[in-house]
Amino acid sequence: MKKIHFTKPDIKGKLKELRHMSKADIKEKHQRKKERRERILEERRNSAFARKMAPVYRFMNRFSLIFHALWAMVINFVIEVISRHSFFEAWEYMTETPLVFFYNSFMIFVTFSVVYLFRRRVFTRILISVLWIALGVINGAMLLKRVTPFNAQDLKALTEGLSLFTNYFAVYELILLGVGTVAVIIWVIAMWRRGGQYTGKMHRWLALLGIGFWCVVYMFVSDQAVDKRVVSTYFGNIAFAYEDYGLPYCFSASLFNTGIDEPNGYSQETMDNINKDGKLTETKTDSEKLPNIIFVQLESFFDPTEVEYYQLSEDPIPNLRKMFQNYSTGYFKVPSVGAGTANTEFEVLTGMNMRYFGPGEYPFKTKLKTEVCESAATALGELGYGTHALHNNGGNFYSRARVFNNMGFDSFTSKEFMNILQLTPNNWAKDDILVEHIMDAMDTDERQDFIFTVSVQGHGDYPTEKVLENPKIKVTGMEDEERQNAWEYYVNMIYEMDQFAQHLVEAVEARNEPSVIVFYGDHLPTMGLEAKDLKNRYLYNTNYVIWDNIGLEKEDRNIPSYQIMSDVFERLEIHSGTVFNYHQTRRQTKDYLKDLELLQYDILYGEKYVYNGDLPITEGHMRMGVKDVILTDIVPQLGEEDSYSLYGENFTKQSKIFVNDEQQESKFLNNTRVQLKDCKLEEGDIIKVVQMGSSSTVFHTSKKYVYQGGNLTLAPEEEQDQPGKNWVEEFEGTDEKKEE
Repeated sequence: MKKIHFTKPDIKGKLKELRHMSKADIKEKHQRKKERRERILEERRNSAFARKMAPVYRFMNRFSLIFHALWAMVINFVIEVISRHSFFEAWEYMTETPLVFFYNSFMIFVTFSVVYLFRRRVFTRILISVLWIALGVINGAMLLKRVTPFNAQDLKALTEGLSLFTNYFAVYELILLGVGTVAVIIWVIAMWRRGGQYTGKMHRWLALLGIGFWCVVYMFVSDQAVDKRVVSTYFGNIAFAYEDYGLPYCFSASLFNTGIDEPNGYSQETMDNINKDGKLTETKTDSEKLPNIIFVQLESFFDPTEVEYYQLSEDPIPNLRKMFQNYSTGYFKVPSVGAGTANTEFEVLTGMNMRYFGPGEYPFKTKLKTEVCESAATALGELGYGTHALHNNGGNFYSRARVFNNMGFDSFTSKEFMNILQLTPNNWAKDDILVEHIMDAMDTDERQDFIFTVSVQGHGDYPTEKVLENPKIKVTGMEDEERQNAWEYYVNMIYEMDQFAQHLVEAVEARNEPSVIVFYGDHLPTMGLEAKDLKNRYLYNTNYVIWDNIGLEKEDRNIPSYQIMSDVFERLEIHSGTVFNYHQTRRQTKDYLKDLELLQYDILYGEKYVYNGDLPITEGHMRMGVKDVILTDIVPQLGEEDSYSLYGENFTKQSKIFVNDEQQESKFLNNTRVQLKDCKLEEGDIIKVVQMGSSSTVFHTSKKYVYQGGNLTLAPEEEQDQPGKNWVEEFEGTDEKKEE
């Protein structure tokens, strides 16, 4: 076997040669290289193979548009096979919705029109093909690990997404992905070097006109496709949309169609008419004593008895059922199905309707991640409320830490500030942990409180194998055992969430303060439900109930998520927040939805005419968590050199120990003790504790403590870090980005 020899490049020699070369020498060398390249290309053009293929190339060039169209259909089909993980499902999509299939193929065909600008047409075709198929591969890989397909929002959160790669993919999968990517790149480079070139006369201006022509045709076809409802500009469920409308259209829609387009008739005069002499921006209340207001968004919650194709051994929501009977309730219309938690959250907190945004868009990941926006927090803050958000998942999930700061919350308690001991078999935090942290938030001061809580226990994907040995609720009546196992798991999670709801009500009642609690589901679970499977025959309905201890009249009605906050405010005689005031004064009036779109555009993307220069929020002021980590003592570990036990309060698994601003190896033991390992402390060392989130995000730091004489003392005030206006200002850009 012939051995392969690798010659080490003589970089120093090349540099030395360049230093001693004149301009004429360099020019001559470049000319020789160019001539050599021309000889090689001429030899290839005159080779036996090239002469044999010349008629084929001429034929393909003459009918290249037809071949582009056929190849675009092949690529489109391959993309769908990869995305759907099934040849037969892709075939069914192609044959049952041919107009959608041809529309997506035409989109791919249009991208091939750029090849006429280049001589290396083979390489350009290969490159475009690789990019399209890579899109399908990425989407197919993601759908193996999560429910939501690949969309433009993933690109905008690329850094955050890369930090979660090891959570989704095993090491061997990442290695295979890396090797495959490198192999494709090498092949594409080889085709650039070895691919043939077009030898005829180039007509680049004609090519540009052709590209423009096909783009105009595509725009016309797209308008017709939307008008004829071949595709849609609104995705209630982005996963279903990809299945119905294909990956090329859905991904491009999520990439280019974002935000809210300027509505017809938008002007200062129009907004002044909608505002009615500043009525929308007024803040007032007719109530003498305002209650605490608690909103609890229950992950994937709805009444499981609404499903008609199975039987349950007992009612999985006895406590919420009792609330349904005694308090205001009804169906809760949400903007998505099976996913899209943050969009229901957005509608509830802002009163804005997701329908006016781009298809599949998450405002939490786009507009609100970087810009402030008034919300229920700012509206109630104007009335003296303390405003707090809680979530028993990571603070960076859906960019919530940034978003809640930009919405004007006073604090946000994420899982980084919770000692979560109970997890579901799917490793999501159980919701009961939220009760104590809601109480802690309400204890921060004497003001009334607005608490916005997002639960996570009901999160999918639901296991199809039997993971609960003795489930409280048994599901029967289904022929598909795997699907029955998934439903049994889900229903028992809902049962525990119902227990959490009751525990929260009991804890609030024990405070003996006027309070209102709104429980609602963010969307239906990812179970492949169809409208025909539900008693109400509608996939966008979950359930809500408004519990109170102030004697509110029971008013049962169905309500969309973007109206729930204004509805609760109205019952409590609260009139605050521009969009909430709008709902209260304009609901069920002429042009209600049309003017709502104008109002949303003006607030988020327009000139903000409605505020008349007096913005309700200009910057965030939120802190992460409501309790500081306090260090009380340090004790050397017996039998372990350079190891210590740190004692204090409010430690969590995300508490990281820093000595002189360098992160140390540590082990969380419980909320009062952390073990500091392999660290030799010296007199005067400065110790602090950092609450750290994903991507090494610093959410909060403790006070600094000085190690002296084997004890810890609080560092002088002048040596303490000066707090910023919010956690972003205080910690962004620090060097403390090392994660254990």
